[in-house]
Amino acid sequence: MAAYQICVRCESRWPVSYQARQWCPSCRGLLLSPVDTHVAVPPNRRNFRWVVRSPQSSSAERTAPRAAQPTATPAYDEIPRWGLLDRPRPHAEEPTRAETLAGLAPTLLVGTAVVFGLAAVAELARYVLLLVNRTRLIEPIVLALSDSAVWATQIVGPLVALAAAVASGLRLIEVRRRVFAEHDTSDPRSPGSLLFGVVVPGVNLALPGVFLTEIAYDRPRLLRAVRIWWVLIVSNAVLFVFVLFWRQRDSLQARADAVLLTAVVAGLAAVVALATLYVLRLCDGADLQGRPLQQRRFTTATGPVYAPIAEIVPASAVRDDEPRIPAVTP
Repeated sequence: MAAYQICVRCESRWPVSYQARQWCPSCRGLLLSPVDTHVAVPPNRRNFRWVVRSPQSSSAERTAPRAAQPTATPAYDEIPRWGLLDRPRPHAEEPTRAETLAGLAPTLLVGTAVVFGLAAVAELARYVLLLVNRTRLIEPIVLALSDSAVWATQIVGPLVALAAAVASGLRLIEVRRRVFAEHDTSDPRSPGSLLFGVVVPGVNLALPGVFLTEIAYDRPRLLRAVRIWWVLIVSNAVLFVFVLFWRQRDSLQARADAVLLTAVVAGLAAVVALATLYVLRLCDGADLQGRPLQQRRFTTATGPVYAPIAEIVPASAVRDDEPRIPAVTP
């Protein structure tokens, strides 16, 4: 039955075939407008109301008219827990600004790797121009393009790296909160201290590794990735400081070597950005591309070894007392 009409007198339901009726065929009472059983009708558009009756009342008593008698005001001993309740649809909570920025951490880390990769290419191109300039002059337009690429990457790179560091710190706060909640406890470190340890230069060479190790002690794969990432970021910082001191030399060869070393530092910075992304992905149980990790488990074989194909043994190695398998001639 797709649609029906309710009688206001006898409360009978009559299916709607092809046209709605006006009067009830049973008691000649007024029929309400059709109601579709497959479509939810909101309360403000319903043409009927639900009436609660005692289950002891019979159909004859409901249909037979009765004289109005003074009765006591109905009351409940406690708040009733039954009834039809139109619950509003739950609205999705809007993410906060910190959650939005934390969700941009993978994108910013990829952007950081791309910018530092371009910086390494620009420095290598400048080094090639220095080698070519030993024998012939460089066109001014080529030199201007090289200078523009170097300056653009040197300005944009640190800005993107700073944004990626802030987003990664906020993502680390969420990961630590989730991990400690799985162990029915709370993070002993405050979000401010975590963000301070990730963003501040110098401090971010030691504290982020400690923060990650605290949640990766029982996950060997994540712990190994954290240690490798820790070595990469410290090596990048040490090489960066070495290049700064190397640039203080005034000889032409030292300056040329500084260009090559800068390219190495930029390339290593791109690797550090990708390693950071990999560590964050492992915290979420995914690989570098964000796909869920496939867990491989090895079990000990307890049954006998099954060899479907027997080993070929030369005839001279078979003893005379062992049974021989007769050859089958087709």
